[in-house]
Amino acid sequence: MDWKQAWSTTTTTTNGALDALTPMCAPFAARWDREAERRTQLRTPENLKVLMKAQRQHIAAQSNLRLAKSLREKARASSTGPLSKERRAARAALRATRADVKATGTGLKAARQDYPATLRARAVQTHAAHAVPGGVASWLMTEATHTLTVWPASVSAGLIGLNVAGLWLGRRQSSVRLDDGMSAEEQRLAARLDPSFWVQNADARGLAGTVPTPAKLTPAGLISHVRLDGRWTPKTFRAKADEIRALLGARTDLRMEITSGSHGDRATITLRTRSAADGIDLSGWAPGAPWGVDTVTGESVFVPLGRRMLIAGTSGAGKSWSTRALLAEASESVDHRLVVIDPKRVEALNWEHRARTAVRRDDVLDVTDELVEEMQERLEEIPRGSDVIAISANRPRITVFVDEGAEVISMAKFKAPRTEDGPGTDYARIMENLRTIARMARAAEIILIWATQKPTMDGKSPGLDPQISAQITYRASLALSTSSESRVVFGEDATEDGWHAHKLPMPGVAMLRSGPKAKPNPVKTRAFSPADVIALPDRPIWKRATARPAASPLHLVKEAAPSAAPESAGAATNRDRVLRAVRDGARTLRDITDTTGINKGTVSREIKALTATGDLRRTDDGMLHTGQQAA
Repeated sequence: MDWKQAWSTTTTTTNGALDALTPMCAPFAARWDREAERRTQLRTPENLKVLMKAQRQHIAAQSNLRLAKSLREKARASSTGPLSKERRAARAALRATRADVKATGTGLKAARQDYPATLRARAVQTHAAHAVPGGVASWLMTEATHTLTVWPASVSAGLIGLNVAGLWLGRRQSSVRLDDGMSAEEQRLAARLDPSFWVQNADARGLAGTVPTPAKLTPAGLISHVRLDGRWTPKTFRAKADEIRALLGARTDLRMEITSGSHGDRATITLRTRSAADGIDLSGWAPGAPWGVDTVTGESVFVPLGRRMLIAGTSGAGKSWSTRALLAEASESVDHRLVVIDPKRVEALNWEHRARTAVRRDDVLDVTDELVEEMQERLEEIPRGSDVIAISANRPRITVFVDEGAEVISMAKFKAPRTEDGPGTDYARIMENLRTIARMARAAEIILIWATQKPTMDGKSPGLDPQISAQITYRASLALSTSSESRVVFGEDATEDGWHAHKLPMPGVAMLRSGPKAKPNPVKTRAFSPADVIALPDRPIWKRATARPAASPLHLVKEAAPSAAPESAGAATNRDRVLRAVRDGARTLRDITDTTGINKGTVSREIKALTATGDLRRTDDGMLHTGQQAA
C-alpha cells in the first residue's frame, strides 16, 4: 500500500468517526447557536439605553444608601434617646433608600436580561473562572514539590477544548454519501434526513430535541434512526408524523412508517420509496408457489395449509385475487378438498369444477351439517397419542372457505316461515356449525378460512363472529377503511406495533400476522384471475356418503351425478333418501327425519320438491305416500 492509499484510508476512517460524532454534538451546537442568536437580537440600542439608565439609577440609589447610613450614625451621636426625632428621621430615610436600592437592583437585573452579554463573552468569563485558579494551582503545586504539576491546568484546558470541539463537530457538515442508485426523490429526502439540516430546521416544526442518523438505502426504501431527548418517546414522536412529513417535504401518498427503535430513546423512520418486490412476477399460480413477496426483505412469503385463517380487505383491495392462490393450493393434492361457501355466488362459480360450492341458504345449511357430522366421525377415529387425524385420499384435509362472512352471518339470522309440517328451517344452525368447526375441527383436518370486506364484530351487519375470531391463528389483511378495523384483524396492539392495514396501498398489498414474532411488513400478493381459476384442471369434489364402507369413509365424486333410481347405493341424494323412506312406510315429516337422519328443514324442502314432481302425494289425513302408492 503506497502513501496515497494509506492517506485515503486514514481520511475515510477519520471522516467516518467524525460523521458518527456529529449527530451527538449537533443538539449542543444548535442550542448554543440559538442562544447566541437570541442574545444578539436582544442587544439593540434601545435596550442598551435602558440598561445604562438602570445602572445610573442603581448607582445613585447605592450612593443615597451610603449617605443615609452616614446620617443615621450622626443622629445616633447627637442624640441619646432612641426615640428622638433625629433618630426616627434617620431610620425612615435609611429604610426608604434600602427599598430604592432593591427596586433599582431589580430593574437593573431585568435590563441586563434584556441586554445580555454575548455568549462568547459569557463563555470566556466561565472558562476564566476555572482556568485562572487552575493555572495558579499548577504553579503553586510546582513550587511546593519542585516537580512540574500540570493536571489542574490540563483539566481546565480540557474543558475549554471540549467546548470548542463540541461546537465544531456540531456545526460540521456530515459527509453524507448519497448512493448512486438513489432516485432524485430519494436523494432529496436523504439530504433532509442529514443531521445538520434536521437540527437547523427541527425547532420550527416543533421537533427540537430529535436528531436522525444519515439515511440508509435499503431494498424497501430509506431508513433513518432518530435519537430522542428526555422530552420525547417513540409514541409522542409518532404523533408528529405530519410535522415530520412537512420537514422532509415528502409526498403525501409516500408511505412513511415511524416505529420504536432498538432502545427506549430511539425511533425509526422508514420511507417506502421502493419495494423489494419490484420486478418479481407474481401473476398466475403453480403448486408450491409462494403466496407473495415481502416488500421490505424481498423474501418469499408462504402460507402453510392447515391453518385457520382470517382474510380481510375492503372492496377493491384485491382480496379475491389474493386469496385464489391459497384455494388452488388447498384443492390441488389428492389428500386435499375444498368447500366454498359464497352467498354472493360470484366466486363460487369459478370453483365449481374443483370444489364443493354452497350459495343458497339451504345449500349452506346442508354442507355445514355434513361438515360437522364428518368432524365428529373423524374425531372418534383419532388414535390415542395423536393430536390430529392423518390425512389421506380417503380422509383428505377439507378447507372450508367462507366468502363473504357478513353475508353468511346475515343468512343465519333469516327466520323461515312456519310450514304446515311445523316450524320453518332453523338457519341459525349455520353459524352454530361454523363456530363448532372453528373450535373443534382442526384436529379432524377441517380447516376454516374466513374472508370479509368489513372486519367488525358489532353493529347491525358484523363481518366477523367473535367465537370464530378467537380461534384464528393466521391473520391477513389487504387495505382496510379504518384503524379500528385494523385492530379487529390484528389485535388491540395493532396500531402500537405498526400493523396499519388501513394505510396499505390498493390493490394487491397485504399484511400477514402469523405469530407474535411476525413483522408488519407489506406483502405483495400473487394475482390470480377468474380466468386462471377456470383454466385449472378438475379435481374430485368432496361429499359425505350416506352409506360408507368401513374401508372407504369418504365418497369422492368428480361431479355430482343425479341418481337414476332411489335404490342406487352410496351416491343417494337427500331426495332419494326421503323418497325411499316414504316407500318404506314413513308417513310424516318426523318419521322421515327419524328414519333418514336428515335435518327437518332439508326434509321439508325435499318433500315439497317431490310433491311438485308427482313422486309424492299427500292424502286428506296429511299422510305422505309415493305416487304409485296413492294411485
